[in-house]
Amino acid sequence: MMEKLLEDLLLSAPGIGAEGGGKAGAIPLNPRERARLDVPILVTVTGEGGSGGALAIGVGDRVNMLEFAVYSVISPEGCAAILWRDGSRSRDAASAMKMTAPDLLALDVADEIVPEVVGGAHVDPARQAVLLGEVLERQLIELARASADALVA
Repeated sequence: MMEKLLEDLLLSAPGIGAEGGGKAGAIPLNPRERARLDVPILVTVTGEGGSGGALAIGVGDRVNMLEFAVYSVISPEGCAAILWRDGSRSRDAASAMKMTAPDLLALDVADEIVPEVVGGAHVDPARQAVLLGEVLERQLIELARASADALVA
């Protein structure tokens, strides 16, 4: 069931098609189902996550963010268009939204910031994978000590 929920989230797009096919319903179901799992769940935000679907798949025992990643319920452009009816104010919106890795760490939305290779993760994906792998391995070792009940709680 979890694979289907994730597939629906990743393939859904806003609009009548997503609603008609029930894909939008996966957004609220996913966090509920993930919260019931009694195994470690590690989440890593890479690049930009800016939707309800991004938030839905962000439920985990550890939430990591790459150093230059951003994460929010909406894009800065969308936020600016709603608040000020002016998408050009996206910088103002981004600042107010507190969507950077350091912001979200300070707000306890993220648990850890993963350093990026010089120039950004896309410059050397293999080296970035090693850096991220070290963090994930450490976190899995930590979480392996937790009971199933503690993970669900």
